[in-house]
Amino acid sequence: QVQLVESGGGLVQPGGSLRLSCAVSGITFSSYGMSWYRQAPGKEREFLAGITGAPAGGRLNYADSVTGRFTISRDNAKNTVYLQMNSLKPEDTAVYYCKASRWNTFWGQGTQVTVSS
Repeated sequence: QVQLVESGGGLVQPGGSLRLSCAVSGITFSSYGMSWYRQAPGKEREFLAGITGAPAGGRLNYADSVTGRFTISRDNAKNTVYLQMNSLKPEDTAVYYCKASRWNTFWGQGTQVTVSS
């Protein structure tokens, strides 16, 4: 059974930081491309960042809206992908999801991030 479990969300003040984690089981993690998305109320799900799996070797891709503020990384030994989020803004408030993709696609259940003073 494939599972993607996000954690690390919460309430943070504007300008603050959070690190999200997505622990993956049930697939050969290192061979999957991993990415982060978010969905705010009333809006479509939005791509944020991606990192390729083997054999492409960890190439990175970011949405313009988060370039320079968010960093995606992966630890293949821990089957975990991370999203470091800095300089958070109220408009970053959303449910954040991780996705694993190769021949098929799997999603996590999401973690809420709220940026508010």
